[in-house]
Amino acid sequence: MTSRSKRLIGLFTAGAVLLTMPFQTEAMTKGASAGISESIAENMEDGRDMNAGISSVLASCIDVSAARATVSDGEDATTSAGNGVCGYTNLGIAKVEGNLNVREGAGEDAELVGKMPGNAGCEILGTEGEWTKIQSGEVTGYVKSEFLITGKEARDYAPEVSSEIAKCTTQTLRVREEPNTECEILALMPEGEEVEVMEDLGDWLKVTVDSEVGYVSSDYVAVSNELTKAMTMTEVKYGQGVSDVKVDLVSYACQFVGNPYVWGGTSLTHGADCSGFTLSIFAKYGISLPHSSAAQANCGTRISAGEAQPGDLFFYGSSGGISHVAIYIGNGQIVHASGVRTGIKISNAYYRSPVCVVRLLH
Repeated sequence: MTSRSKRLIGLFTAGAVLLTMPFQTEAMTKGASAGISESIAENMEDGRDMNAGISSVLASCIDVSAARATVSDGEDATTSAGNGVCGYTNLGIAKVEGNLNVREGAGEDAELVGKMPGNAGCEILGTEGEWTKIQSGEVTGYVKSEFLITGKEARDYAPEVSSEIAKCTTQTLRVREEPNTECEILALMPEGEEVEVMEDLGDWLKVTVDSEVGYVSSDYVAVSNELTKAMTMTEVKYGQGVSDVKVDLVSYACQFVGNPYVWGGTSLTHGADCSGFTLSIFAKYGISLPHSSAAQANCGTRISAGEAQPGDLFFYGSSGGISHVAIYIGNGQIVHASGVRTGIKISNAYYRSPVCVVRLLH
């Protein structure tokens, strides 16, 4: 066999190895084939040293292999290097009915520091045995790994349970009853508050405020897709003059945080609307309330917001009347059945302007 024949056999062998690789795209395969053909043709024409031809082919192989890795790993690389899914780079989602307890340490005896509602998202910080360390909202702690979905499963599931959220970027956001500036104002919301977007109408966004539908100007909000976050279990501090029964009522009400909102419902565990929640809480303390926020506002004694104590009721609405009720828990916060997306939650008492405040317990 001549040396020229040996050179050609060597080149064809290297080319065959390269062409049997599982390329990701037709263009990459064509590029590799062209490179091999060119190297063979050059060696046939000018009789270059065989090693130079093989080196050229192997160089092409390395380049294509690198390109293949880039394409095949593209999804994961984007997730880890960019903003990820719903703002998380290493996403975890609580897969539970009800709430997932978040503890200070990796053990059942560790102090409870928060709750993750079902389908809430978190950033995974690490694992420790059967526990995963997470950060969600203002809560950092440990959850049982068996109740958390992660990786590709979590990324695929996120679009099904995330919501489009509009965050107020101006000092006071007017939520209107219709998509124009001539109609009534449904609510006034401070900077940083969030509402769920139902529909993008261009200059206006159709949103939900608690269980009501309203409209906000798209110029004064920042829109993003988000998952529900964990809720803190920060200890509530009470001022002087608060009776033991009020303290007990607030503690009782807060234990249902994270449970679902159901229109017309009165169940503290399976679902309640705003007035159904307050009705059921006060029933435990011997106070009967009607199942209507507007009707509840006519019960008890009206006081100013500055006089509010834990256990008082905050009412919200517009010039059209009262449409939402919540229980004041102290420190400028309320607990209420807010809406379908967040269920029973703790909010700033002035997340929207209260219409009136009522005291039922003295």
